[in-house]
Amino acid sequence: MRRCVAASRKAVLFGLVFAGIVGAGTARAAEAAWTAPKCGAEPQAPAVKAGTVAQYNESVDRVTAYEKAARVYNACVAAQANREETAISQDASARIAHVHAGSAAVQSHIAASFQTLSTTLATAGRKLGHH
Repeated sequence: MRRCVAASRKAVLFGLVFAGIVGAGTARAAEAAWTAPKCGAEPQAPAVKAGTVAQYNESVDRVTAYEKAARVYNACVAAQANREETAISQDASARIAHVHAGSAAVQSHIAASFQTLSTTLATAGRKLGHH
């Protein structure tokens, strides 16, 4: 019975901690289309049976095993997402830099044209006596 009480406390603590880690994303997870196929299949939460002390203890063992597998899977998914997000960010930065360079070139060309036209008009104005 001692294991049952200690396991019960551990299970409750685990539930609170793990719920805090993944609880915020649970509602959005169903909506998300992105997956991390390199991480394999998401571990499935076990059913908890508590009809007897033996069933309860077996459930604690299954939940503990699930906790370990879920943490490994979650770490893999987070790492894969980070890699993909970084790649997307780098691609976006390169595309933005390309657009910015094109825009800056146009602005520079137009500024040079205005400078040339202004100088030409000023020279012609002085030549014709208009100040």
